[in-house]
Amino acid sequence: MYPKKMSGSAFRKASHKAVTLLGMSGSGKTMLASKLPRHNWFHYSGDYRIGTRYMDEPILDNVKREAMKVPFLADLLRSDSIYLCHNITINNLAPIATFLGMIGNPSLGGLSVSEFKRRQSLHRGAEIAAMMDVREFVGKAQETYGYPNFINDAGGSLCELDEPSVLRQLAEDTLILYLKPPEAMLAKIIERSLLDPKPMYYQSSFLDRVLPEYLAEKDLNSADEIVPNDFFCWIFPRLVEHRLPRYQTIADEYGVVLEADRIDGIRGEADFIELICEALG
Repeated sequence: MYPKKMSGSAFRKASHKAVTLLGMSGSGKTMLASKLPRHNWFHYSGDYRIGTRYMDEPILDNVKREAMKVPFLADLLRSDSIYLCHNITINNLAPIATFLGMIGNPSLGGLSVSEFKRRQSLHRGAEIAAMMDVREFVGKAQETYGYPNFINDAGGSLCELDEPSVLRQLAEDTLILYLKPPEAMLAKIIERSLLDPKPMYYQSSFLDRVLPEYLAEKDLNSADEIVPNDFFCWIFPRLVEHRLPRYQTIADEYGVVLEADRIDGIRGEADFIELICEALG
């Protein structure tokens, strides 16, 4: 159990440390987790759990639907001559993004608003379940696998769930560490995302608020006229603005803040623990 105001000395002395990394995609959560010694830290990836445990079937069904459009593959699938599987790893989450898709013109690979929201709803449920699983895995990591410490590499959309029970449980079982990007780093994250648009989860209410603005600004009659990547490039900076205060609120209520650019200076476990103790004061 993690007290709300744990001291740095108490964290340093804890024989079993558990940390949840909170922050935007691109802020360095997975990179930070990879810097910790594998024999000491169990790396739990929320996105990996989502894709392999809770969205495995919808992801594969989506791939099969596309394969069935190719007569050669359709015949092989119907006769059980081939099977399809994904290869989701901690560092390759493309099948999840492909399933989520983007709103827009169907001829450009876009989804209708209703289908997009359906897939977003599936992701939300999966992310809630994956984060509630953290408690079980904290125990399993120690008791079954013998890891003394645990790190939860949470998805960037954790702040979008609006499920207080998830945050309360994470705060009880782990120290929530918000990797807050300074302005220069934030600008680079946005720039990289705009150069390589990728589907992502965000709240339905957020979409309902910004979509009419986009259609009006671009003089479009419906979402079916949207160029998917163009919409992403328009919406992403607004999504960042929407998320930043949410991350901060979670950190203020449940955790601590670490400037994300300090991750570059971490060389291993000792540096990581020192920075957390400093943040805890």
